[in-house]
Formats: sequence, C-alpha cells, structure tokens
Amino acid sequence: MAQYGKAQYWDERYTKDPESFDWYQRYAGVSDLLAKYVKKDDAILMAGCGNSRMSEDMLDDGYASITNVDISRVVIDQMSEKYKDKLTYKQMNVCSLEFPEESFDCVIAKGVMDALLCGEGSTANVAKMCLEASRVLKSNGVFFVVSYGVPDNRTQYLENEDYSWKVTTHTVPKPTVSAASTPDTQDANAVHYVYVCQKGGGNEEG
Repeated sequence: MAQYGKAQYWDERYTKDPESFDWYQRYAGVSDLLAKYVKKDDAILMAGCGNSRMSEDMLDDGYASITNVDISRVVIDQMSEKYKDKLTYKQMNVCSLEFPEESFDCVIAKGVMDALLCGEGSTANVAKMCLEASRVLKSNGVFFVVSYGVPDNRTQYLENEDYSWKVTTHTVPKPTVSAASTPDTQDANAVHYVYVCQKGGGNEEG
C-alpha cells in the first residue's frame, strides 16, 4: 500500500513524475462552491498543494492571495521554480503550520485528509491538521476539505468543539461523470464530498 502519509513517498513520486496532477477535482469542479464561501481578496492557504494546478487556476480567476504548502521539499522546489513570479510555496507539514494565529480567511485541503488517514497515527494527525487549520483561520474563516470519504466516516474527524467551527457537507460530481447528466448524489461512486468547516459557527443550527 502506498505510504501517502509519508514525506519520503511524495518526494520519490514527484522526483519520478513532475507533471502537474490534480487529485479528485480540478478548480473548475469546485469553483462555484468555493465562491460561495471565499472572496477574491481573501488570504488563502493551499494545504498539501502538491503539483496541482488549482492555485494557478484560482489566480487566473482573480484570487489574489494564495500561499501554498506541502511536506515534500521536492515538489515545493519544483513549484517555486515554475511559479516563482506568481505564487508562494513553502515546505511545511499541515500538522504543524508555521504561521501566526488568524493568518488566513480560507484553508483548502484537497485530498490531504484522505492521505493522512492512509498513514501511521492517522487519527492523531488528522486532529493535528484540524487544530492547526482552526488556529490559522481568522474568525468566520473556512476550512474547505475535498475528500472521497463519505460523511458517516469523515465528519467524525471534523466535528469537534475544539476546532470552533460548524461543518456543512456538499457534494460535487466526479469529473468522470458527464456534465450533461445529473449525478445521483446518493451514489458515493459518482461524487466527491466537500466539507466546509466555518469557524465561529459552532453554535449555529442547520
């Protein structure tokens, strides 16, 4: 089984295959949903950015402030060179972010939670990631988690009063599903899940 939770796995993967790759969704697949929660001038942290084109696509769409972090030094060096005049890249562990409290309006984690759940100490590491996301989010900021995991499994990790947020679950069609057809959102194989964790919303209903 691939060691998705280990930096060494990602360093080796990005060394062998430096081509851009987007897990689960391209920006186009989540852009409408993201726009409901995030403003173009918001400070955004792309956690576990990998060599995804999502930040580039968001920049092209008008999002002006995006900071990208990943545990892999290899991919950070690659992406820093590729986008050196456009985007900021830093090597960092999402479980131990090196930013001050309330630095960002939005933290995006596409596939990161699922990767952590494949590694050793998975539950503890997801908890660390969530605590760090909550810490660096401003009041009313959002943690935007894209996952293949169904709500019955994933919300148990996200719904914790320690994180001071309210979780709302959305679905988006998988890219393989025809845009002309309406996906059956009850079919877990047809959708990805987006868990939007809004800070400061812990006591709200609905």
